[in-house]
Amino acid sequence: MDLFTQDRQISDKNLPLAVRLRPATLDQFFGQEHILGKNKLLRRAIEADRLASLILFGPPGTGKTSLAWCIANITQANYVAINATTSNVEELRKIIAASKLRAKEGKNKTVLFIDEIHRFNKAQQDVLLPDVEEGRLVLIGATVHNPYFSLTSALLSRSIVCELKSLSAADLISIINVALKDKERGLGKLKIKLDKKALNFLAKSCEGDARRVLSALELGVLTTVPGKDGYIDFDLEIAQESIQKKAVVYDHDEDGHYDTASALIKSMRGSDPDAAIYWMAKMLYAGEDPRFIARRVCILAAEDVGNADPLALVLANAALQISEFVGMPEARIPLAQAVIYVACAPKSNASYMALEKATQDIKENKTQEVPDHLKDASYQGAQKLGHGLGYKYSHDYPGHYVKQQYIPKKVCYYEPTDIGHEAKIKERLEKLRQATFTGKDKSK
Repeated sequence: MDLFTQDRQISDKNLPLAVRLRPATLDQFFGQEHILGKNKLLRRAIEADRLASLILFGPPGTGKTSLAWCIANITQANYVAINATTSNVEELRKIIAASKLRAKEGKNKTVLFIDEIHRFNKAQQDVLLPDVEEGRLVLIGATVHNPYFSLTSALLSRSIVCELKSLSAADLISIINVALKDKERGLGKLKIKLDKKALNFLAKSCEGDARRVLSALELGVLTTVPGKDGYIDFDLEIAQESIQKKAVVYDHDEDGHYDTASALIKSMRGSDPDAAIYWMAKMLYAGEDPRFIARRVCILAAEDVGNADPLALVLANAALQISEFVGMPEARIPLAQAVIYVACAPKSNASYMALEKATQDIKENKTQEVPDHLKDASYQGAQKLGHGLGYKYSHDYPGHYVKQQYIPKKVCYYEPTDIGHEAKIKERLEKLRQATFTGKDKSK
């Protein structure tokens, strides 16, 4: 059951590239700096061979099994690896009995790696508890599921729980480069020309999954006939075929990014929901951060829909919060709802234009002083300064309105349209602005 003894019986050439390239040391491990960076607790515990039981969870291909592989190589303990999908209580009891025997004989403790540990039911998890608690067995569990939902609280309380994050595109590029250069474990003995576009496409399209990117690289290389010069030309077309995903022209920091974002915004402003949803779908397909899209929708809802439909901003903000909370792929659903609603909503930029006019006025003209009757009168001595004197409290008057000077020089920045809800706002403002009465104070 030893992970390395078992695998060494198989010829390396028959092992997948992702398995052959598993790191033997933490220095060969890419990503997860938040738990394995210099001087981090987990790294210190592994290097000092003082590791307690550990639960690793995160998306596929982020290094859960590879980290266990590193620990197996570094630790002086007896290392046993099983998969919860094929294991059972009987096998667990045999491993535990063997670990107890080793302990009695004064030998090194046993490290048990359980992949897909969420597959174990409560009874199977409970079998591990006594020996994990006594330290006779060091457990390393790996799962793609949130352990706080799939594992028992008793097992979690006896373990360190670490979340592994999706690898960055830069991490995947580094892993690909190692695979191309390593002559013993990788593809270094082959002559390969890897196009830069193909490299970036693999790194961005594999969504932080190292296993997927290495499998795609290996498949593309081994199925491509070398050219007359003996080199395997791994271009963008081969990269697309290798992961069965179409490449879209969309870079995250250049024209493709900004042009598509611009098209999304202008389509929503132009009330074309079909075009808007297309550009949003393209951005998500290409790996755009859903939060970036949600922020654009929020800004447009305020700037271009405004008070013509105040609910647009509420819905856009809800989509932003949900995308933060649930992440992809589910976040694309509320995003689609918000994009379509904002695109279909009546449009008015009157609020935005009012802000621009007021800002321009402040820049170009003398700044107006706050009238005395509007100044803060809550502190001692304010009345002696005349602050707050003569202020009319709107709710003391019929209709909760009274004519009053709110700014020294009369201005008009906000010009509501006749569209949507703003038409009602315009109608009310016109009535208020045309009113000549001051009203009778209801308090008198």
